[in-house]
Amino acid sequence: MRPKRLTRLIAATVLLGLPAAAARGQDDAFADVRETLQTCAACHGENGASKDPQYPILAGQHLHYLYVQLKDFKAGRRASEIMSPIAESLEREQMLKIAEYYSRQSWPNIGFRGDEKIVARGERATVAGQCVQCHRGGYEGDSRIPRLAGQYPQYLEQTMLDFKTGGRANSAAKSSLMESYSDEDLAAMAAFLANL
Repeated sequence: MRPKRLTRLIAATVLLGLPAAAARGQDDAFADVRETLQTCAACHGENGASKDPQYPILAGQHLHYLYVQLKDFKAGRRASEIMSPIAESLEREQMLKIAEYYSRQSWPNIGFRGDEKIVARGERATVAGQCVQCHRGGYEGDSRIPRLAGQYPQYLEQTMLDFKTGGRANSAAKSSLMESYSDEDLAAMAAFLANL
C-alpha cells in the first residue's frame, strides 16, 4: 500500500471513530462525577477495590448504604479529616451517582486467611451478638446495611472500635452493641468477617 493511501486510510479510521467516542462520552452516566471518582481512587483504589487495608472496599457495596454514609460525612454525623471535606462539596445527585457507581462494581477477593483460633473466636462472638439479623446470612448486608464479608480486617476492627469509643457516632445502636465486647473480641470478629 502506498504511503499516501495508508495515511488517508488511517485518517479516515480516526475520523470515523470520533463520533463513536463522543457518543460514548455522552452516554457516560457518571461523567459529572468522574473527577470525584478519581479523587476517591487515591485511597479506595481503582473502581473502589481498595488495596490498602485501612481504607474500606467500596466496590460492590450497597448503593443506599454508600449514599447514607456520604450524607453523614457531609452533615457531620460521621467525622473524617479526609472524607468530610470531600462530602461537603457534593450535592445530593452527585452522592447518589457516586454510590451507584461503586455499587455496580464487583466485590474483590482480598484473599485474607486468619488464624483459625482467632477466626473461631470471632465467629462465636459474632453469632452471640446476632450480627446476622441485620447484616444477613453470609454477612453480605442489604440496602442500608453494609456488606462485611470479605472486607479488610484492619478496617473492620477500627470501625468497631470507633463505634465502641464514640469516634463514630452515626449509629447509636451499633455503639451500644460494640461497648459490650472486649477489644480482643472485636479484633477476632474482624478476622472472622474478613475471612468469609
